[in-house]
Amino acid sequence: QVQLVESGGEVVRTGGPLKLSCAASGRPFSRCAMGWFRQAPGKERERVAAISWSGGNTYYADSVRGRFTISRDNAKNMVYLQMNRLKPEDTAVYYCAAVPLNSEYVPPRLRYDYWGQGTQVTVSS
Repeated sequence: QVQLVESGGEVVRTGGPLKLSCAASGRPFSRCAMGWFRQAPGKERERVAAISWSGGNTYYADSVRGRFTISRDNAKNMVYLQMNRLKPEDTAVYYCAAVPLNSEYVPPRLRYDYWGQGTQVTVSS
């Protein structure tokens, strides 16, 4: 079992930065691939970023590439999502997710086993 708790969501202005954090506990976090997902009202959940267990590989949705950065600190059991140049269309509930995966390749449609409760990000125009 992996327990995940997100934090950092808030209301920000268009163009501003925001950093989300995800604290993990439970089974060895360092052997899990991690992902950040988001879901806006009336839309399907989408993966915005993912990172391999070592942090060596990162993946981004086209809509956030160049603006968002995913990172992890295995010593602290933490995953982060730094979001810059935020847009109103980034407004959503953001979820942290984990799945045991030794591979450095994180498939785009990988099923994640563990999820946090989500944190609301609202970008005001």
